[in-house]
Amino acid sequence: MSERIYLDHNATTPLHPSVVEAMIPVLRDGHGNPSSTHEEGALARRWVDRARGQVAECLSASPGEVVFTGGATEANNTVLLGLDAVPGKIVTTEVEHPSVVAPLEWLEQNGAEVCRLKVGADGLIDLAELDAALVTPTKLVSIIWANNETGVIQPMEEIAQRVKAAGVLLHVDATQAVGKAPVDLSLVRADFLACSAHKFNGPKGVGCLVVREGAACDSLLLGGPQEGRFRGGTENVASIVGIGVAAERAREDLEARIEQYGGLRDRLWATLRDRIPGVRRNGDAESVLCNTLNVEFTGVAGDVLLQSLDLEGVAVSVGAACHSGSINPSHVLTAMGRTPEQALASLRLSVGLGVDRGQVDRAAEILEIQVAKVRSAGV
Repeated sequence: MSERIYLDHNATTPLHPSVVEAMIPVLRDGHGNPSSTHEEGALARRWVDRARGQVAECLSASPGEVVFTGGATEANNTVLLGLDAVPGKIVTTEVEHPSVVAPLEWLEQNGAEVCRLKVGADGLIDLAELDAALVTPTKLVSIIWANNETGVIQPMEEIAQRVKAAGVLLHVDATQAVGKAPVDLSLVRADFLACSAHKFNGPKGVGCLVVREGAACDSLLLGGPQEGRFRGGTENVASIVGIGVAAERAREDLEARIEQYGGLRDRLWATLRDRIPGVRRNGDAESVLCNTLNVEFTGVAGDVLLQSLDLEGVAVSVGAACHSGSINPSHVLTAMGRTPEQALASLRLSVGLGVDRGQVDRAAEILEIQVAKVRSAGV
């Protein structure tokens, strides 16, 4: 059986070898509770504190601002629901991740005002529309840093300048950006930032919420003093060690990753564009994550193409979600002006650790064959 080709790194990433090496001794020997005062507990506390410093350095925050969570979904919900009692509307976009979309819909159903900024065909918001939204009382702006489907990167420095000039809190979902784009909180003055370790070669089930000095929201998890009383419950020490090492790797390797992943992505796109008729790239080609390529294959059912690629050993993602057995077009792509049919004909291809030129070339060959087959079958 030939080697499988994994082009779904925006869904989750393989563990970096150094992360595995760091976690093994903690899983094997690190049974102490970080809240305990004996030697075993103190060792666990040192591991957690070291990881907090590594994450803080990666994001240009201070260690005291880093709160470890179960992932970005928890972090996003903590901010959005934790500010529920604060008056004022929430400004967001039409292309957010479901972990932002769902809590905002819940808040709306319970009387909150939510203003959603539109995006253009390139996936970028209009800064003038943001300025207009900030004219009326606003308590929070919540904007995704880099889109999980298209990889489009919003102009976060400019967004932050406008939001802070208006005296409004800013929450950014940086889940896809960390490890693939510069994420520097000394330049982007966000009050809250969410990310997940498994998006940058760390373990699943751990992430962080950065709460900048002077910002605050209510905790979702009560019952203990952990994480500065922001998240009750005994810390997942091994995974926290993992996110710390992954963050260190992400910081140290960022330039090399941008160059390597960008080269692979551009090679893949050039090959698909040259060899397959009727393809179109979704999203801005310049302001985009180095590893992400979202492509429409005209006249093809994306879910069928995904399944045929999987059978041929290539893992990708379709720009649609299954709900109760039905396929719905991506809300991100339709917000960008794509028709439901165009959105359903789109695939997300994302490279990362372990992908090389040979795999990219082989994936392009398989895509060319499978697109032709699916088109000829009329599905």
